[in-house]
Amino acid sequence: MSNPYLVQVHDLMYKAGGLRRIELKFPAPEAFDNAIASIPAGSEIDIDGRLESVHEGILVTANIQAEAKSECSRCLDPLELEVDVEFQELFAYSLTDEDDLVISEESINLEQVVRDAVVLSLPFQPICSSDCEGLCVECGAKLEENPQHAHEASVDPRWNALKNLME
Repeated sequence: MSNPYLVQVHDLMYKAGGLRRIELKFPAPEAFDNAIASIPAGSEIDIDGRLESVHEGILVTANIQAEAKSECSRCLDPLELEVDVEFQELFAYSLTDEDDLVISEESINLEQVVRDAVVLSLPFQPICSSDCEGLCVECGAKLEENPQHAHEASVDPRWNALKNLME
């Protein structure tokens, strides 16, 4: 199976000023997640961008779109979140710093750049709506379904001795 993140750039190499648009659509080979929200394996990833040849290498500017699955952090209802994130990264002709991304065999591998951009854009506390009331902290009832939900005020355990005197 070929790597869907691999983009051939032989036509742009060492031709400063060259430009080419790219459009990639493929199912995610593996899940992207941050333990709260995830883009499951098999979900469609859409990358639309451009490759620009510059003196140091190939500059990639792109937009990533996908759909993540999660649950509301207040009421625990399932959520589907639209992921729409941009990135810009330089793939160098030669390795000058250990953190550089390098062009290898006349191609660039967008996997790490896409993974970093997508995972960092996933929310850590997704909510279904800004006015979501969540769950009751005492019994777990969904407050949106029962807005009049209430409990008898609990007695402070420090007063239990006085309560026993009354009985």
